[in-house]
Amino acid sequence: MRYIISLMNYWLFKSEPSVWSWDMQVAAGSKGTRWDGVRNHVAKQNLKAMHVGDLGFFYHSNEGKDIVGIAEITREHYPDPSAATGEPWVVVDIKAKGPLPKPVSLAAIKAEPKLAKMSLVTSARLSVQPVTAAEWKIICRMGGLA
Repeated sequence: MRYIISLMNYWLFKSEPSVWSWDMQVAAGSKGTRWDGVRNHVAKQNLKAMHVGDLGFFYHSNEGKDIVGIAEITREHYPDPSAATGEPWVVVDIKAKGPLPKPVSLAAIKAEPKLAKMSLVTSARLSVQPVTAAEWKIICRMGGLA
């Protein structure tokens, strides 16, 4: 007998609300949108590691500094159409899954000792970040989902 183990990966997508907000992501509907414009090689590797069905926090950066929702990966990486010909950048497609009942602020995340090693705290400038399963559970609880 064979057993298939499926492990979901968790992510965090950062966006300035004046450029692309959670409300805009929700308005994109079930079709969702591509997550483009990533121009950092570590963030690109994170995009390449994503699988359909993985979940990610939607974080408003610069204005608000809150995790406000959860998105789902609907298409795995493919070439970024906004990149110049020959550039190695990629995108994924995401759709809004649902809002957090209570946004989780960066200050609250930094105040939680169990989140001290979270990428959002240690690599604040990275636009697409991994989130561990333990971090995911803590933030979901802080956001009123557990």
